[in-house]
Amino acid sequence: MNRTALAEQPVVTVREVGMRYGDVDALDGVTLTLERDKIYGLLGRNGAGKTTLMQTLTGQALQTTGRVEVFGETPFENPRVLRNLCFVRESQSYPEDLCVRHVLTAARHLLPGWDRDFADQLLDDFQLPLGRKVKKLSRGMRSALGVVIGLASRAPLTLFDEPYLGLDAVARQLFYDRLLADYAEQPRTVVLSTHLIDEVANLLEHVVVLDRGRIIMDDDADALRHRAVVATGPAAAVDAFSAGATVLHRESLGEQARATVRRTASGAEVARLREDGVTLEPASLQELVIRSTTATKEPTR
Repeated sequence: MNRTALAEQPVVTVREVGMRYGDVDALDGVTLTLERDKIYGLLGRNGAGKTTLMQTLTGQALQTTGRVEVFGETPFENPRVLRNLCFVRESQSYPEDLCVRHVLTAARHLLPGWDRDFADQLLDDFQLPLGRKVKKLSRGMRSALGVVIGLASRAPLTLFDEPYLGLDAVARQLFYDRLLADYAEQPRTVVLSTHLIDEVANLLEHVVVLDRGRIIMDDDADALRHRAVVATGPAAAVDAFSAGATVLHRESLGEQARATVRRTASGAEVARLREDGVTLEPASLQELVIRSTTATKEPTR
């Protein structure tokens, strides 16, 4: 499967996919398309189905119902598909008697797009000791090893399931910087599953949010950033502004209220609201996701 063929179709097509474990629906009617050369955020609470979805995309699990295609083919037990993707998990396991050098050698043989020079640069960036056994690595070093593999693979489809949680803030920022710089030079489809939404918000081009196994949000990241506002001020004025709109969250203290609302306001309306003591600010992507995946909403009055 060459890159020209890969470019002629969506990277991922998921249609009405369900995954059932006993009496639990980990995925329920999921329909999704991932285009080539985009950075996607796969977001949601713990247990929402994010890891299960990525396992079906990478051939590690076979869905109960529905259809999954990656590069136009079923990924399950399909070496043609699997050699063109890289999946790095937070709980990534390696043969512990191997040292870092051996793990990277294996990656080089398994991943046809492997860039050895880039891997060497990343090893230096994250100060990973080539000769140390994996079982002797700290959690942060294990996370860094996963990041190196995921970035240096340059796989047409690269999925990161929170492998950078073990990194400190400086190392995480280094990962984001290296990802963005390399993506600009070597575009591919990247899926980031993370709870650190504020940290990655500026990286994401498209956002998919799962909640209880269902997709509740699938949209361009820029569009989402302008979809909701946070209104703060006198409760009566905030409620008047929210009337007729979807209120994702509302909290009050005495006669003051703060509401996250799915609507926008014109310049003239903003000025009138300011006169009434109401301030508006854009809802961050993190707040929008959090408020959309919780059920603690007060009805608009």
